[in-house]
Amino acid sequence: MGPVGLQELEPPGDPGLLTPMNATIRPVPRRNAQIVAATVCAALLVGAVIPLVGPKLLVAGLLACLVIGVVAVYPAFGAYLLVGVTPLVAGIDRGAAIPVLRPNEALLGLVAAGLVCRLVFMARTGSLRWPAPDARSLSILAMAIAASILPLLWMSFRGQRIESDDILYALLPWKYFALYLVIRASVKTEEEVRVCLWVSMWSAAAVSLISILQSLGIGPVTHFLTAHYTDYGYASFASNGRGGSTLSLPIAVADLMTFNLAIAVGFATRDVRRRGLLIGLGLLFVAGVIAAAEFSGAIGLVIGVVIMAVALRRLRPLAVFLPAFAVSVIGLRPVIATRLSGFQSASGIPDSWAGRWYNLTNYFWPVLFSHGNYVLGVRPAARVVNLHRAAGYVWIESGYTWLLWGGGIPLLASFLCFLYVNITRGLRIVHENLDSIGVAALASVVALGVVACLMVLDPHLTYRGSADLLFVLLALAALGDKKTNDVAPAARSRS
Repeated sequence: MGPVGLQELEPPGDPGLLTPMNATIRPVPRRNAQIVAATVCAALLVGAVIPLVGPKLLVAGLLACLVIGVVAVYPAFGAYLLVGVTPLVAGIDRGAAIPVLRPNEALLGLVAAGLVCRLVFMARTGSLRWPAPDARSLSILAMAIAASILPLLWMSFRGQRIESDDILYALLPWKYFALYLVIRASVKTEEEVRVCLWVSMWSAAAVSLISILQSLGIGPVTHFLTAHYTDYGYASFASNGRGGSTLSLPIAVADLMTFNLAIAVGFATRDVRRRGLLIGLGLLFVAGVIAAAEFSGAIGLVIGVVIMAVALRRLRPLAVFLPAFAVSVIGLRPVIATRLSGFQSASGIPDSWAGRWYNLTNYFWPVLFSHGNYVLGVRPAARVVNLHRAAGYVWIESGYTWLLWGGGIPLLASFLCFLYVNITRGLRIVHENLDSIGVAALASVVALGVVACLMVLDPHLTYRGSADLLFVLLALAALGDKKTNDVAPAARSRS
């Protein structure tokens, strides 16, 4: 019998009749006592630091503690936060709102901290079971090692100076690996997968709406984006006719819309009651691709639709989205006309295409293909300093060149292995059962196919916002693997 303060009375019979003769004493679970003690300690700590910090820092600290606490008790909430908030804040420049980090990276750290607290408690109670590594996680891990540890070791061996840019780019794949692991640890049932996918679509709908208004030059929208989403201080990005929205990167917006369109198509295939709503969301996603005003984004949309048709083995679910495409083209004709005007230049091709070719042939390929640098790569940093450019840098605008530059043949090989493992497993899940996990698998296959094709043009694997969603989809789809034991049979059968 425990202390009186940690006891409660429970009648074994009629709950309406409670007497000392029929009452039994049951101790309150030890976990509740620990939660109360932790809450009291946290309150005392907050009270102690109030005089030492400013009000903004105090509020931020309280919110951070709240997120960590809620995630520790209810891990799926962390996944919902990451999926919903990331597209809305990923375009805020690093260090603008939070020192060193982007807001979505700070949020990932808080969610991870909440999960660590939960794991510590589970380890103390003996209920912690470490999941066995699978082919998906190993493929991502191999790619992260090939993009960071190997090239940094190679630079050290050659006596080449490792700069801060190299460290930042070397940490990038580990961020996505951490995101994958966090989602895997947070989401356990098909119902939670379904919520994640709907949160993703609603968040993407907001991004798309902002992108459309931005591309049409709506003043308040462009002013707001200029004030809060100016990447590298390049203030004119918000008024250049391309819908970078809250990602401040138009091509990332286009990818994000295509990935979410795959989610909408997957749900429309199996959910007749919400088909009208899903078609409306599809309209927004297609319009968002067009508003991004990127040729590669339009190509990615076509590739994504083809992959959907092949994966689903039917065309009918896609036919209902054709009106959405027609309406989007008509409504965004000024944006399309502006982009097509680029072909009226003296060379007959848009200036951005000519600039891309110039950068590759003058800044990157001469270094990459000399002295066998393509074997183990040049360095993790995927840009070179150029003070004559507005942003101060020249980026590698070819994904496969970026792979060879950043990690050589090992990185390229690990990327191809990553594609093979996740596409084959995703297709198997889609063909077995198109429940919510199957929809996540369909969207992951579409995302991987689009990335694999468009990597010829740009490094789509690491674009903020869209890359985050790609690794979230991979983690959600992993619940459907045959060797995954995280999903209870009863939860897996719900639709």
